[in-house]
Amino acid sequence: MPIDRIASHADAAATPRATVATVASIVEAIADEGLAVVPHAIPQTLVRALRDAGRQRDAAGEFHVAAVGRGAARTERSELRGDRIRWLEPWDARPAETALFAFVEALRVAVNEALYLGLFDFEGHYAFYPPGTRYARHLDRFRDDDARVLTLIVYLNDEWTDAHGGALRVECGNGAPRDVCPEGGTLVAFLSDRFPHEVLPAARERLAFSGWFRRRA
Repeated sequence: MPIDRIASHADAAATPRATVATVASIVEAIADEGLAVVPHAIPQTLVRALRDAGRQRDAAGEFHVAAVGRGAARTERSELRGDRIRWLEPWDARPAETALFAFVEALRVAVNEALYLGLFDFEGHYAFYPPGTRYARHLDRFRDDDARVLTLIVYLNDEWTDAHGGALRVECGNGAPRDVCPEGGTLVAFLSDRFPHEVLPAARERLAFSGWFRRRA
């Protein structure tokens, strides 16, 4: 699938120019290590459009405080998780979000063709972290539900440096943590059941799009 054409229906400013090589590098890294970190995976035109869309939705009151746990056990625990989120659906997407969903779908197809993971659908949301907030160490797969297979994160921050903090700290198989700077355009993908991770506090507001590829229940 020519990925530079998958979002031709979106406006020009939000059209992703990710190449087949970008998707191939993600798939290869997942196959080799279960983890892919790809700077500049998403072009800055799309990053800016997504950042603007997220801020507009937040200003309109569409975000809510995130919770931990699931079902009846879900609860707000600001000492563990301090972000505000807004779930996204393709039917409710703005042009930039539609372009991102098109890229996500192309990645899902490529991963399935290469790795046979049986990825069936995707659920994703914006996540705003106010300064000083964090998300404590956790796994993305629930103990009693193995539907989540592959985690995907796309960072939407502008002019971010290591001095701003807010890194994604991933525990790799050798026990050594890997810190990923949340610079706009960087993409992270990893097998949801294999990598404990946390979001470290930042000195400024931090924005990402996060989600999970799921298998059929």
